[in-house]
Amino acid sequence: MDSSPRSLASHFARLADPRSAEKVRHKLLDLIILAVLGALAGADAWTEIESFAEDHEEWLRSFLQFSGGIPSHDTFGRVFSRIDPKAFTECFLSWVQAIRPLMPRDVVALDGKTLRRSFDSAAEKSALHMVSAFSHQSGLVLGQRAVDGKSNEITAIPELLKMLDLKGCIVTIDAMGCQKSIASEIVKRKADYVLALKGNQGLMASDVAEYFSWAREKQFRGIPHCYAETTEKDHGRIEIRRVWATEDLDWLNAKQKWAGLKSLILVESERIIGEKQSIEQRYYISSLPGKDAEALGAIVRGHWAIENRLHWVLDVSLREDQSRIRKGSAPEASAILRHIVLNLLRMDPNPKGSIKSRRMRAAGVPAYRLQAIMGFPA
Repeated sequence: MDSSPRSLASHFARLADPRSAEKVRHKLLDLIILAVLGALAGADAWTEIESFAEDHEEWLRSFLQFSGGIPSHDTFGRVFSRIDPKAFTECFLSWVQAIRPLMPRDVVALDGKTLRRSFDSAAEKSALHMVSAFSHQSGLVLGQRAVDGKSNEITAIPELLKMLDLKGCIVTIDAMGCQKSIASEIVKRKADYVLALKGNQGLMASDVAEYFSWAREKQFRGIPHCYAETTEKDHGRIEIRRVWATEDLDWLNAKQKWAGLKSLILVESERIIGEKQSIEQRYYISSLPGKDAEALGAIVRGHWAIENRLHWVLDVSLREDQSRIRKGSAPEASAILRHIVLNLLRMDPNPKGSIKSRRMRAAGVPAYRLQAIMGFPA
């Protein structure tokens, strides 16, 4: 395999093999590359990857070594259940650093997702919950951290932040991540933040809501602020988004407790569908200046791209919620495999169609698979 910095092989070759040397029939790197190639081509289970290998054995043998024959689905399941997830993640992070384009002020969204069918009742193991970091500009998954459940995102997020190169980026997190320690870690990483503010911050959340209510009543007279408004119409649905931002923080008692805090943001979404109207207000704190409401509104809206461009794609195009891989560390390892595949397909310099259609192309065009596994031309 090619050892260029963008290729998977150059980063995953360092992964320690969890098996006893005398029992090894297939090289660990070959198993990983084969699993990625199979997943690129639409295989979503170990049995499907085995079938892919059998159907493309001659082509695979041109660059992989299968001295022990084509590995069985049991081999994949056994090996991936024993892979060290931390070491596997470190290889992933190293590879992402090599392929990640330099994008000043990249918006990096952090959010969690539960793999619904990954629970193992027999082993009394709950479903895997994965917190991921997603680049809004490049569409790449930058890293991930597994936790026991959504309630533990608070402890997982700082650990994930420490893994990432965030210098110059803008980190966005929903209300679960609105914690002083997390804001401090982001600033320490030389990045900025926009954090959703809800009831988990108690009095601060209600104080900010009351402040904006008071400021709007007096139409922000004498209050330094900025404002932006956008309207979208689509299939009989009208959505009006209004954004206010201010650097008027002298009244906020908690200001000094939040590292780098510079602005407060109110985003109001008004939706009109026929005769039905709904209004939702959301509040945010940020280390960014409160001088460009349009840009701040775009950052807030960009955060939810992690739902549409990552979580939804993983479920619909990569069938993550249908995965029944449950043993040992295999659920986490297979989740990382899906992140690898998604990143590879997003790196395509001439993308055609959806992620699903690119997987179909990978299934039918060996040259495309090989280009992808090598990291495509830089």
